[in-house]
Amino acid sequence: MLEINTLSKRYGETVALAGATIAFRAGTIHTILGENGSGKSTLVKLLSGIVQPDGGTMTLDGHAFSGARPADFQSAGFATVFQEVLIAPDRSVTDNILLGLDGLIHRRIPRDRRRETAAAALARFAVSEVPLDIPAGKLPLATQQLVVLARALVRRPRVLILDEVTAALDYADRESVFSLMRQLADEGSLLLFITHRMDEVMALSDRVSILRSGRVVATEERGISTPSELLRAMAPQTAAELHYA
Repeated sequence: MLEINTLSKRYGETVALAGATIAFRAGTIHTILGENGSGKSTLVKLLSGIVQPDGGTMTLDGHAFSGARPADFQSAGFATVFQEVLIAPDRSVTDNILLGLDGLIHRRIPRDRRRETAAAALARFAVSEVPLDIPAGKLPLATQQLVVLARALVRRPRVLILDEVTAALDYADRESVFSLMRQLADEGSLLLFITHRMDEVMALSDRVSILRSGRVVATEERGISTPSELLRAMAPQTAAELHYA
């Protein structure tokens, strides 16, 4: 469904991503593992149109894809939920969920259906009640993240990128989001999942790619490697120190 081939990005003298090649299959949860500085955030930004690669190519459904802006990726069916919670704090929850859907002149969602559409997106996964009419900035941080996830869902994404989205959630909402992820994959979507939690990796992933120092060092099916082997691939020195300890 999606393939990156020798994708590279550098910032001055810093190589953030070096020749990354990964094939992503439709209907799977594909986890990206790596330490801080491994290239995960750069990959997310490249696949969201926030930054442009210095080299390499992307293909989507077998055709060359070279989106130059976030809007190009959104039009192609990509949606990203970043680790940073991005809301308009003074706008209502409903407005935040539908943010970016309307054009300058025409509303994509009619006014009399906006609240219903926002509620339906939240109902797919939110265990905690989320009031629709209050300013989103008045919500707890974890609930704000649910609003951002609902914003991605109303776009009906074919490729959903989730960057550490479960870190701030309580147990019930986290488990509900996991159930939603599996459902979306079963419906044919591709989910790119960035997490540091090895239990989430082993429970949810269909495939795992490991980044280290900007390079893809492995891509494999879940269950091929044990958690300790995945950790060793991510950071050999750290794994050796943990083993020694």
